[in-house]
Amino acid sequence: MSIPIPSAYDYFLDLQSRIVQGLEQAGGDAFLSDAWTREEGGGGLSRYLEGGRTFERAGVLFSHVKGKTLPPSASSHRKELAGRSWEAMGVSMVLHPRNPYVPVSHMNVRLFVAHAPKDSNEQDVFWFGGGLDLTPCYPFMEDVRHFHTVCRDAVAPFGEDKYPAYKKWCDEYFYLKHRQETRGVGGLFFDDLNTPDFDSCFAMVRSVGDSFLSAYPPIVEKRKNTAYGERERSFQAYRRGRYVEFNLVFDRGTHFGLQSGGRTESILLSMPPQASWRYCWTPESGSPEAELTGYLKPQDWI
Repeated sequence: MSIPIPSAYDYFLDLQSRIVQGLEQAGGDAFLSDAWTREEGGGGLSRYLEGGRTFERAGVLFSHVKGKTLPPSASSHRKELAGRSWEAMGVSMVLHPRNPYVPVSHMNVRLFVAHAPKDSNEQDVFWFGGGLDLTPCYPFMEDVRHFHTVCRDAVAPFGEDKYPAYKKWCDEYFYLKHRQETRGVGGLFFDDLNTPDFDSCFAMVRSVGDSFLSAYPPIVEKRKNTAYGERERSFQAYRRGRYVEFNLVFDRGTHFGLQSGGRTESILLSMPPQASWRYCWTPESGSPEAELTGYLKPQDWI
């Protein structure tokens, strides 16, 4: 089977451009660009923002990288593919708003190809992965329901089973085991998608990627002018610490990027610009900060 890599490449690059345009409109600041190349093969384009009025840090990253041997994070579940050359491409983004009432959002859509050894009868193997999720400090039920409704609608054309399955996968993946809490209020997550065929899988990935502009910018527009003070900023920094813990301890994308010799600056652009940790601290019962606790567990939102 010939895998149409150029069509995926064109889609991901266009998706990055469209998302950046949408975020510039919602946030009011222009993104910068940083094109880079990788010595082992490939490169990418980082679109980013530091110190903006709405986004304190934002990264919308396109990459297309290649390697000679699958790294451990990609081959641990696919022992039969160990040793193959590979290439991966996609769009990955994390947005850290300045206003604590605007939630953090993450989205990633990607294609991975393990190439067949030369002069063999084997075939290239592909799989898609991705998803999007929401991580509020001060949650609003209407925002959570809106986000999940868009997620559900994005995968509905591909089967009624998709949203429940991918929502559950998201809840289980973005879970801090040592804290016994979810990272946020979830969304969609899927990986190892390669059936029934490339075209069907790619169509669903495009639907998920395209849904981001309907899922997140309307929440930004609604909450970005909410008044806040030092108390809210302090709690935001504390909750950002949880984001750091997840990305460095559990996130497969971060591990893959570092293990494969990826560009460290781009990989760690997902980290918040400031974070804090407090020893044995819990929010006061009945406070706005304590309300978040009720959201940090798997549950039905719509």
